[in-house]
Amino acid sequence: MTHQQFGNTNLSMPRVVFGATCLGNLFVAMSDDQKRELVREWFAHIPKPVAIDTAGKYGAGLSLEVLGRELAALEVNPEDVIISNKLAWRRVPLKGTEPTFEPGVWVNLTHDAVQDISHDGILRCHEDGCRMLGEHTPQLVSVHDPDEYLQAATSSEDRQRRLQDICDAYRALEELRDAGDVAGVGIGAKDWRTIKELDDHCRFDWVMMANSFTIMHHPPELLAFIDSLQNRNIALINSAVTHGGFLVGGKFLDYREIDPKNQHDAKHLQWRKDFTDICQKLDTSPYEASVAFGISHPAVTSLALSTSRPDRVASMVAATTLKLAPEFWTEMCNHGLISRDYPHLEASD
Repeated sequence: MTHQQFGNTNLSMPRVVFGATCLGNLFVAMSDDQKRELVREWFAHIPKPVAIDTAGKYGAGLSLEVLGRELAALEVNPEDVIISNKLAWRRVPLKGTEPTFEPGVWVNLTHDAVQDISHDGILRCHEDGCRMLGEHTPQLVSVHDPDEYLQAATSSEDRQRRLQDICDAYRALEELRDAGDVAGVGIGAKDWRTIKELDDHCRFDWVMMANSFTIMHHPPELLAFIDSLQNRNIALINSAVTHGGFLVGGKFLDYREIDPKNQHDAKHLQWRKDFTDICQKLDTSPYEASVAFGISHPAVTSLALSTSRPDRVASMVAATTLKLAPEFWTEMCNHGLISRDYPHLEASD
């Protein structure tokens, strides 16, 4: 498990970035012992520094709070961990029985969260996160899900205002970077086209794409943008390479429950069936195939991978180093499941 230079920053990143949503009680509340064991496993299977991705939105800051607590309990040297904190949501008191920002998603929370995207707002979010993390301050910062913020616009004028909010927030983050308070400024989004749009306005050191560059989805226009990032030495973290568990049999596609009667969903269900059939035929794990493709492009510095099960961390990390048989890639191309124009696979002749 080797580290790579992370874009134009002074950081050396591992091939795996551990997602910390589960520390914020996503869908289920893990016990404190389970959370500590999970964090311990992260450090058991990756050479230092270990990279962790969290956000103020995850459990209304609970993920940040737990991460800081467990790193301190495990006596992790701050130099041995790289923390990426996605900013946009700030903790506030919980007034009802469940949080208002994402009801039904987070379990057993004692706080709520409000969105705060502006120059001063993003600095408030950063200060909030640093306070909860304690001595382990984030080296990487970004604006969380700017695509969703733009999609919530009610008019073209409102969208322009929201775009300005995001650009103002990035001015603040760039000031932190230029002052040496953080090592790098980036962006994470589910819609890669938003990343491309903001790339014209902001100075990114890295980008994180979710549900975008995967074995099921890699259109030419996306590949051209990824090539552009590589040419400018902007690091790429690839995330959600199984489309939220869909490619390994889950009932959600990109965080939305699938409907077999929906034409769009039916098309993806058929793709998954054909993919699964080839995996079974060639004795290949769908998860390992998804990971192998997700890390195949030389622009990809790291994969962001998540699990709430400490016993799965070792196999999850191991999947990033596996080389699949050339016959698998050939079969996928022959069935039209992977574009023959994709140049970064070791397919057989």
